[in-house]
Amino acid sequence: MDIENKARIHWACRRGMRELDISIMPFFEYEYDDLTTHDKQVFVRLLECADPDLFNWLMNHGRPDDDELFRMIKLIQEKNKNRGPVEI
Repeated sequence: MDIENKARIHWACRRGMRELDISIMPFFEYEYDDLTTHDKQVFVRLLECADPDLFNWLMNHGRPDDDELFRMIKLIQEKNKNRGPVEI
């Protein structure tokens, strides 16, 4: 997926699982534009992972083997925590 195709990335952020939508959508909306090109690529790779894996990682029930994906999970958690609760 092209990191500059924001409409497609936005669509990929919509997971259909409330817990994932609450974590991923706000991060995309508020943080994506400020990410480095490398981090945008890592974020897009993360979106290609299966929902059960994303859910487990974002809820701190395990971690991806890929250190870059793990770093992105931690960044999403940190930015969302600093921003506060979000309603979807």
